[in-house]
Amino acid sequence: MFNQLQDRFIEYAKINTRSDASSQSIPSTERQLDLSRLLVEELEKIGMEEVALNTDNGFVTATLPANTPDDQSVATIGFIAHVDTADFNSENVNPQIINNYAGQDIDLDGEGAYVMKVSDFPQLADYQGQTLITTDGTTLLGADDKAGIAEIVTAMDYLIQHPEIQHGKIRVAFGPDEEIGRGADHFDVEGFACDFAYTMDGGPVGELQYESFNACEAKIEIQGVSVHPGTAKGQMVNAISLANQILSSLPSEQVPELTDGRDGFYHVYEIKGTVEEAELILIIRDFDRQTFQEMKEKLVAICQEINEKYLYDPVEISLLDQYYNMAEIIEQDMTPIELAKAAMESLDIEPVIAGIRGGTDGSKLSFMGLPTPNIFAGGENMHGRYEFVAVESMVKACQVIVKIAELNAK
Repeated sequence: MFNQLQDRFIEYAKINTRSDASSQSIPSTERQLDLSRLLVEELEKIGMEEVALNTDNGFVTATLPANTPDDQSVATIGFIAHVDTADFNSENVNPQIINNYAGQDIDLDGEGAYVMKVSDFPQLADYQGQTLITTDGTTLLGADDKAGIAEIVTAMDYLIQHPEIQHGKIRVAFGPDEEIGRGADHFDVEGFACDFAYTMDGGPVGELQYESFNACEAKIEIQGVSVHPGTAKGQMVNAISLANQILSSLPSEQVPELTDGRDGFYHVYEIKGTVEEAELILIIRDFDRQTFQEMKEKLVAICQEINEKYLYDPVEISLLDQYYNMAEIIEQDMTPIELAKAAMESLDIEPVIAGIRGGTDGSKLSFMGLPTPNIFAGGENMHGRYEFVAVESMVKACQVIVKIAELNAK
């Protein structure tokens, strides 16, 4: 299992599957299908059935038939991961293997330009003696979520090779565009036909997550009036100044860099403009649906208050809800959580249950009729040059998948 996971992950990591939020195609980038087609071949090779690539939504799906007695009623479980990587350089990914990691700073490129320091990433101490896979400092690694893909494929391979392990019907799916929040929108939940599923898309060993943020994107367009500054009194409306008024009216402490735990936030991630026109793009996040709604209303009220000062409405705001807290659905039946907890505990893995300060495909799939909590895949420092994963963590995630399948049949 160790060597299979390492080899599979490195093969997947080298394929550029970066998604593109500016694209309207499905999937958003053709290069994601390079990995999807490879997965079709690999799933067929290991003996999975009903292997298919849906060209309409970009999802690869496959089935492992049940090997339980015909008279035994067993839930059908799904395991899901995404093929795309985040908005960071993913061209020419060059994974580096560090055997028996000794706890030292890691010179990623060998020339000192990119050093992963223990002082900056103290969690490295948890991985002494393990096999780490890192970047060379110039790209991300793609453990989010190619570690999850490798774990699911390897777990299915293991179950096929060990028919003495009884399990119910298992479905797997690998989809595009999770990182831009669109892939799950097109997933065929009815056709997947599972009682519940898991995304293998979490971080360090033990993570078991069934609560996510509620999420909204706010786009604010500001139309100013440009006049020569020497004669601007009473005439100029500076769009940049209005943008500043909006941002300064938000709670200064409610930003990502000052929040953690269950705190929500406003996050401005794009701003551009001139005197005549400006644009702000923010995301709004909170675990509580009522607080989430109040945060959106506050931003709308700030914009309206500015408009009331002028003879025209210089500020136009549009809100797009992206996903909701999947706990609203999963808490109605905690079977998938109890099953995953039991699997981890039987493997001497302590479940770490906490809300995701973000979202997964499960945040949408749960509201589409498929309760889908999230299980660790092992990666650390995702979405950047300091990303790494321990092969030992992937082994444990793979073992959890196998154990869930086994316990479900009992």
